[in-house]
Amino acid sequence: MMSDTLRAVILGIVEGVTEFLPVSSTGHLLLAERFFNLGEGNFWKSFAILIQLGAILAIVALYFVKLSRVAIGMFTNADDRRFVIGVLLAFLPAVVIGLIAGKYIKEVLFNPWVVCFTLIVGGAVLLWVDQLELKPHEDDATRFPLMTYFWIGLAQCLAMIPGVSRSGASIVAAMLLGAEKRAAAEFSFFLAIPTMVGAFAYDFYKNRGDFSSDNMTIIAIGFVVSFITAIIVVKAFLNFVTRRGFTFFAWWRVIAGTLGLIALAMGK
Repeated sequence: MMSDTLRAVILGIVEGVTEFLPVSSTGHLLLAERFFNLGEGNFWKSFAILIQLGAILAIVALYFVKLSRVAIGMFTNADDRRFVIGVLLAFLPAVVIGLIAGKYIKEVLFNPWVVCFTLIVGGAVLLWVDQLELKPHEDDATRFPLMTYFWIGLAQCLAMIPGVSRSGASIVAAMLLGAEKRAAAEFSFFLAIPTMVGAFAYDFYKNRGDFSSDNMTIIAIGFVVSFITAIIVVKAFLNFVTRRGFTFFAWWRVIAGTLGLIALAMGK
């Protein structure tokens, strides 16, 4: 029988590796729970959401200087203030839709069949985008037009369906709206900060009565592992996608989704 500590470590690695890749961290966590018995029940569903904050703090650490400059400059610098407004505009649709449909999404759509289908469809979308001859004209994630931020935020809402990928949806939308690949990826990182902090706070508050001291220890382990793993993955991802594009991740999604469907059809 696998110990809860080992489960937390493995799921923390899965979260840290997949959170910022366009492959869907939630989808991979759900499949890991289903096929490898890495966590079932309400606690592990909340665990998967709560450890995302570890990966988000990795972004804060990696971009600390830039984020600090914006946080201080927004009171005196119009460009910094405009970027903060842009992030809030992009974040707003997720708040509205999450409050309206969050319970339905978690109860109905969080199942491996949905994940496998959306992994495959998302992979096909990534392959399509990689073949387009786009002419990017935005190379700084902090200087997009305000409406570009809003449209990216709307696209991110698709990722409430597990398997779609929050980073994938926001990166694809940014690229179609004129962003260069690296800038699109970086904005998906910045947008993740309020989005995932909000999801963390909401889930923690809602389920706070279910967490014992032992549970908090397990969450802390997954949190730290996801933080360390994400720091390593983010830097490698930016360099990789700038040079090679998204084809590798597209096929990763298609293969994972197909294998998952085969396993489900076999009754696994």
